Amino acid sequence: MIYFVLSVFFAILLLVNFRMHAKFGVDTSLTILLNYPICFLTGWAVRPNALPFHWPDMSYSMGMLALGLGFVVTFLLTGFSTQKNGMATTSLANNISLVIPVLFNLLIWNRGGADWTWQIIVGLLLAFGAIYFCSPQIDGKGQNKSLTALLLVFVGYGITNTAFNFLNAEVATEAGGTIPFMLMIVAGAIGASVLELIRGTILGKFTWNKASVIAALPLGLPNFFSFYFLLKTLDYFGNNGAIVLPIFNIGVIVGSTAVAYLFFKEKISGRQSIGISLGCIAIVLLLL
Repeated sequence: MIYFVLSVFFAILLLVNFRMHAKFGVDTSLTILLNYPICFLTGWAVRPNALPFHWPDMSYSMGMLALGLGFVVTFLLTGFSTQKNGMATTSLANNISLVIPVLFNLLIWNRGGADWTWQIIVGLLLAFGAIYFCSPQIDGKGQNKSLTALLLVFVGYGITNTAFNFLNAEVATEAGGTIPFMLMIVAGAIGASVLELIRGTILGKFTWNKASVIAALPLGLPNFFSFYFLLKTLDYFGNNGAIVLPIFNIGVIVGSTAVAYLFFKEKISGRQSIGISLGCIAIVLLLL
C-alpha cells in the first residue's frame, strides 16, 4: 500500500508543478519536453548499475522505445486538444480513457487473477462515475470543437497506459528490474523530445527562458518517482491493471482536489463532491 500512496503523492506533485507554472511565466510544453533527461538522470542516480542496458528481444525493445515516443506524442495531442476544445473536455477524454487498459486486462490479458466479481463490476462503474463527476463540467460555450483531437487523446492515453502495464509485466524483469525498464522507456521519450524541441524551436513555438528551463528539475523528479512507484504497485497487485489503474486515477483526482482546496483555495463544487464520494466507495470495493 505504501507504493500506491507514494505513486499518488508524486502524481499530485506533478499537478502542483503545472499549477505553479503560470505564476512564474513557465512554458509548460517546453518544460515537459526538458524534464525527460531529468527523469533519466534521477533513475540513474537511484540505481547507477542500471547502465549499460540489457535490452530484451528486438520486438520488446522497439516497443519500449515506441512507448516513450507515445508519452510525448500523447502530451502534444493533449495540448492541441486543449486549444481546440478547452481543458474541461480534454481532461474528461483523458480520464475516461482508463476504460481501455481496464477492459484489456479483464477481457484479453487477465493478469493478476482478475475476475468479473460483483465488487469489481460495481467498483469499476463507480470509478468511471467518479472520474466523470470529478472532471470539470463542460459548458461548450465559444469552443471550436475538434472531435478528432478528442478521440486521439482518448485513444492515445488508453493505448499508452495499456502498453505500459503490459510491457512492465512481460519484460521488466528481463530488462533488469523496474528502474532499467523505466529508463529504457524514458530513452525513447528523450529521443522524441529532442526532435520536437528542434522542430518547435525552429518554428518559434517555445518560449525559451530561465524559468522554463529550471522548472524541468522540480517536474522531472516527481515524474520519475510517480511512474516508479506506480510500477511497484502494479507488481504488488500481480500487474492487475483493472484494479490498480482505477484506484490510482481516483486517488490522484481526490488528492489533487483536496490540495487545490487547501493550498490554492479552489472551490469544490457539488458535482466534484459526488465524484469524490463515489471514488471512495469504489476504492473500498476494488480492494475487497
